[in-house]
Amino acid sequence: MELTDPLKQQIVNRMNIDNPWWTSGVIDPDYNSMPRRLYIDLFFPIVKDVKVRRSVILMGPRRVGKTVLIYHTIQRLIEEGVDPHCIMYVSVDTPIYSRISLETLFSLAKGAVGKVDSQDVFYVFFDEIQYLKDWEIHLKSLVDTFRHCKFIASGSAAAALQKKSMESGAGRFTDFMLPPLTFNEFIHLKNFSNLIVPSVIEWNGKEIAAYTAVDMNRLNELFLNYMNYGGYPEVVFSEQIQLNPGQYIRHDIIDKVLLRDLPSLYGIHDVQELNTLFTVIAYHSGHEFSYEKLSKESGVKKETIRKYIEYLEAAFLIRVIHKTDENAKRFQRATSFKIYLTNPSLRCALFQPLQSTDEEMGNMVETTIFAQWIQRSDAQVYYANWKNGRKQGEVDLVGLHVATQKPVWAVEIKWSNHYYEHPGDLRSLLDFLNNNDLQDAVVTSISKSGNRQQGEVRLLFIPAAIYAYMVGQNTLEKKQQRLGL
Repeated sequence: MELTDPLKQQIVNRMNIDNPWWTSGVIDPDYNSMPRRLYIDLFFPIVKDVKVRRSVILMGPRRVGKTVLIYHTIQRLIEEGVDPHCIMYVSVDTPIYSRISLETLFSLAKGAVGKVDSQDVFYVFFDEIQYLKDWEIHLKSLVDTFRHCKFIASGSAAAALQKKSMESGAGRFTDFMLPPLTFNEFIHLKNFSNLIVPSVIEWNGKEIAAYTAVDMNRLNELFLNYMNYGGYPEVVFSEQIQLNPGQYIRHDIIDKVLLRDLPSLYGIHDVQELNTLFTVIAYHSGHEFSYEKLSKESGVKKETIRKYIEYLEAAFLIRVIHKTDENAKRFQRATSFKIYLTNPSLRCALFQPLQSTDEEMGNMVETTIFAQWIQRSDAQVYYANWKNGRKQGEVDLVGLHVATQKPVWAVEIKWSNHYYEHPGDLRSLLDFLNNNDLQDAVVTSISKSGNRQQGEVRLLFIPAAIYAYMVGQNTLEKKQQRLGL
């Protein structure tokens, strides 16, 4: 596209508006005042590192704060001494940038700050990059041409970004997933970190870093609030949105993915059918499904359901978890599996807020804990389910060793204090531990904590809210604990 001089000037004017740090040295005060997501501590080092000649692709579900994370990253770059004139932000969906190549935009930005021929290290952020056709080809060309610069791209059409990144960006792109808020981030952003204090767990003669609650009742109130409203920063800080979360989450997040992103990417024609299937899954998040069962409940053909589940996973709305048997062996042809929402507040948006005594609370606590676990790209997480004659059982969380595929830990997720007093009632868990020579396991509760011996097996009880916090915190700190923390 040939640019006239007046159009070039309009583009430069727009860039000056979008890059206030070129003149002020700081990002817009509105963004600067917003709380930082804890994930910035994982994202920033990847952005700052120019030795690795790769573009960073920031992806994630809609409305999780990707643009805000970019601005906070820009501010940190400035604070660490990067020349503000070497940091450039371009929102590709801006109408005036329509059909203009990334290289042209980069050239115009350099001209705007008087660095046309500069060999400085530039940090260039392309937001909403999916609005440029063949963006992955443009971006790969930039990485190859300007080897001393760092290019960061982000977009809301997460499924599209991931697909094209994998297809065209091999060796040139590094994907970074920004998930919905984890529970520990929720606590941090709400300024309730003082409710949870570091502690240690005595386990097999060793001390393991853990946490305890100053006020368990208050923490459980926040845990329930997180399940209902805590996945998205705007919802967390807006009481008005919380009065009608369905209006915000359903229309701004779910509908745009189901009605626009996925149909345009995968050529889906019957969006009502896709919406019906997602609604069924959301209502029963944490349940075991089969294609036959889903087909019967949704009215969608089994062959179509397989494709839709793949699409919904690509859009980061759901996650499928596969099962093992009582000996932790994976099924060659598994006909059933569990499906979890990637964030529990999606269910609240479609139906209604949960109460702590609701029947579905158990499955939603499971969903909440899985939502913390699935942020770990290297996690080998399964569930165990078996039927042997009249004997059947299930264990909610099983961790397999990456190399040996042997179980290394197990977790039973309960929203009850009953099992702390009656650990012998955890028959399925105890059978699984005995079958696999495991000496210990974690069991969640509402408020009870401590060690309980059951025969040769030691059970560590942790309140579900504390456990969710620990998993999220350990994910951020890149800790891998043998107990499944």
